[in-house]
Amino acid sequence: HHQVVIVGGGTGGITAAARLRRADPKLSVAVIEPNDKHYYQPFWTLVGAGIVPKEASERPEASVMPKGVTWIRNRVEALEPERNAVRLSTGEEVTYEQLIVAPGLQIDWGKVKGLPEALGKDGVCSIYDYQQAERTWEMIRSFQGGQAIFTAPATPVKCGGAPQKIMFLAEETFEQNGVRARSEVHFYTGGAVIFGVKEIAAALEKVKARKGLEYHYKHDLREIRPQTREAVFCRVTDDGMQEVVVKYDLLHVTPPMSAPDFVKESPLALQEGPLKGWLAVDHSTLQSTVYPNVFGLGDVIGAPNAKTGAAIRKQAPVVVENLLAYRRHQASLPKAYDGYGSCPLVTGRGKLILAEFNYKNEMTPSFPFDQAKERYDMYLLKRYGLPFMYWNMMLRGLA
Repeated sequence: HHQVVIVGGGTGGITAAARLRRADPKLSVAVIEPNDKHYYQPFWTLVGAGIVPKEASERPEASVMPKGVTWIRNRVEALEPERNAVRLSTGEEVTYEQLIVAPGLQIDWGKVKGLPEALGKDGVCSIYDYQQAERTWEMIRSFQGGQAIFTAPATPVKCGGAPQKIMFLAEETFEQNGVRARSEVHFYTGGAVIFGVKEIAAALEKVKARKGLEYHYKHDLREIRPQTREAVFCRVTDDGMQEVVVKYDLLHVTPPMSAPDFVKESPLALQEGPLKGWLAVDHSTLQSTVYPNVFGLGDVIGAPNAKTGAAIRKQAPVVVENLLAYRRHQASLPKAYDGYGSCPLVTGRGKLILAEFNYKNEMTPSFPFDQAKERYDMYLLKRYGLPFMYWNMMLRGLA
C-alpha cells in the first residue's frame, strides 16, 4: 500500500513523482514501471535523420527515479479503481489513496496488416522505436531515388508533427545526396489538414511548396505488401471508403496508436465518443470524471490536446497541486490546464518552426517573435536546450 501510486515511469510519471516528493517528502509514493531504460523520445526524429546517435536518447530508469520513491518493476494487468487497487502481471496488488495514471500510449504495429513483418527491411522504416530510428537513417541515407512515402494515421499519435519532420529531413538528405531530382516525396495522412493551428499551417504550406512535396489527406494506411512494395490506404470520400494502392521504394510508417489495453478495459476509460478508450479526465483539472481520487497525466488522457512532452511539462504541476489539494479535502481544485502543447517542427538541419498552442488551437508563444517562421535559434533549442532541460530540470521536478 502507498498513499500515491503512479502508473508509468516515463516523462509524466517521473516528473509527477519528483514534484510530489519536493512538495511533501513524507508522502509515500510508488511508481509502477517495468522497463529498466528511460528514453528521451523527441531525439528519435534526429536519430532518424542521422543528426544524433540513438544512444543519446537512452538512460537507465534507475538514474531518473526520484530519491525516496518506491519503484515497482512490474507490468500493470488491470486498474480496479472501485477497490483503490492496481493488479500487476504477477497477480500481486498495489493499493492506494490516490492514483496518477501516466502509462503513455501503446503503439499498435499490428493494426497495419504486414507491418510487423516488413518493418526494418526492404525500405520500410519508422522513427517510433529506439532500434528502428537508427535503421530509418540507414534507409534514408542509402535511398537511390524513386517513390518515398511518409504516412500518418487517423489516430492520435505522440508528437503529431514528427511524421512531417522526418519527411522534411529526409527530403533535405535526398537533395544533398543528389537523388532528389529522380525522387517523388509524398505524405499520406489520415488527417484532413497539414496542421491544426492556422498560422503554423500557413508556414508549413510554404515549406511544402519549397520542397516540392505532395500531400494526400484522409488516407489511412491499412496494409503493406512487401513482396510488391505496395502500401494500401483507406481513403475517406464523400461516397464512402475507397482503397488506394501506392507503390513505394521507401516507406516511413507512423503506426496507429491508442491507450494501453489495461486503460481501455478499465472503468476509468471514456466509454463512447471520438476519444473512446482514452482516460476520462476533466480537461482542465485532469481529475478523473469517474473516480475523484484518480488523476491522469500525459499521452493517455482523453483530451483534445497534443500528445507531447511539452504538454506534460504544463500538466504535471496541475496534477500534483490538484492531487495535494484533494488530499487536504479542499472544496475546489486550484490549478487548471489550458491544453498547452508544443511541437518543435524541424524543417531542415538548422531550421525549426516552434509551434505552441492551446486547446483552441490558438498560438501561445513563449518568445517575443513570430514563431511561425523557420529559425536557427529555435533549432538549437530543440537540439541542445530542451534535452538539457528534460534530464536536469523537468525529471527532477524543477521545470
